Amino acid sequence: MTGTDSSNPTCSFCGIEKTPQTPLIAGNDGHICEQCVKLAYQVVSSWGRRGTQTEPELKTPLAIKEFLDQYIIGQNEAKKTLSVAVYNHYLRLKFQDKKGDATLPVGGALSDIVELEKSNIIMAGPSGTGKTLLVKTLAKIIGVPFVIGDATTLTQAGYVGEDVDSLLKRLLEAAEGDVQAAQWGIVYIDEIDKIASRGSGGANMRDVSGEGVQQALLKMVEGSEVKVSKSGRREGGEEVTLSTQNILFIVGGAFPGLTGLISKRLAPPKTGIGFSAPIETESEISNEQLLAALQPDDLLQFGLIPEFIGRFPIITFLQDLDVDSLKRILQEPRNALTKQYKQLFNFQNVDLDFTDDALTFIAKEAVKRGTGARGLRGMMESMLLSTMFDLPSRPELQRCVVEVSGEEESEQLKVREEFADGAVREEVLPTPAVVSATAAATEDKVEGKAAG
Repeated sequence: MTGTDSSNPTCSFCGIEKTPQTPLIAGNDGHICEQCVKLAYQVVSSWGRRGTQTEPELKTPLAIKEFLDQYIIGQNEAKKTLSVAVYNHYLRLKFQDKKGDATLPVGGALSDIVELEKSNIIMAGPSGTGKTLLVKTLAKIIGVPFVIGDATTLTQAGYVGEDVDSLLKRLLEAAEGDVQAAQWGIVYIDEIDKIASRGSGGANMRDVSGEGVQQALLKMVEGSEVKVSKSGRREGGEEVTLSTQNILFIVGGAFPGLTGLISKRLAPPKTGIGFSAPIETESEISNEQLLAALQPDDLLQFGLIPEFIGRFPIITFLQDLDVDSLKRILQEPRNALTKQYKQLFNFQNVDLDFTDDALTFIAKEAVKRGTGARGLRGMMESMLLSTMFDLPSRPELQRCVVEVSGEEESEQLKVREEFADGAVREEVLPTPAVVSATAAATEDKVEGKAAG
């Protein structure tokens, strides 16, 4: 047999001879080289994916929302919108290949089958309201390839940076090279409000990451055939054609001042002089009314071109987080910060507790900072830094309690440390939000005196 009778064995598949640079794996009746092993692995892997990807698991919108509820507090409208969009995406994948089957509409004719199109989504909301967390949590439950991109890193083709095709290349990598699976995937582009149109300036201005990127995304978002290289290099390597017709695109951005624009349109300021001037009455517009009144024209104020907005028929708005919502975020989700820090202290045989007043104090300071839920971890790290620094060096420490001391005007957080011998030690924790707020007020007073 080939590779066994000769003194110098050869590969039983491709016939290459064994050399110091090309070792062979010996079997009972033959040999195989490294390249043939890789080729066999690719073939066998494609067999397994072909059987599993054709029938993705169909989860109901209620099941998807219940899973999101375990990680995200509030934002019910946004969660419902994403749940329905992902469910419809699954539904299209499940029945898109049944045009030639017996599963036909009531009319019975093949021409009666309706072509289902995807509905891309725009998520607008202040920073720290959970846009990125929503889609990251969604990636845990969906059964199709998922990729998150950042619009600020995208540049127009021909410039240094990443072009829009890099999103599809990453999606193909997430699908492990399976083109069919990648064509069913979901792409989330964050910070979409940062690629504003800059065409109103001089003629020589280079619009590297503004309108040029939006123009490049138009055909991709709507549906087109794009050639994507499987290798990481721009030149060389195997190229495959990827259709974006069935790829669901979700974009998100902070859009600062969006609620103010909607409020001015709904309740324009009344102007007048004299006794006949209308009396102004303060009427607050609820978030539900703002969400219902959100129109695509409102997004034009942030530099998005009309053609780009038209590719995203679904627009959802995430509400800003109040004290109660931030307090729930600290306690209820599966990845709540209090649970994480309690687990870290538990690893070192120390119990960590937070009083209800302490959680309320932390939530209020986060609202003052204006960073939303994203700023909670920074506050926790800065407040517990001293305690966590000394914790490994104090094996006798048994329990730490974070509580509030002082009156309403001078409230401060403190940690009470309880030791095995009954000793108790208290330490006042720093509150950076109060320091920054005080410094800002001092600067305002100084500027006011200088102006006077």
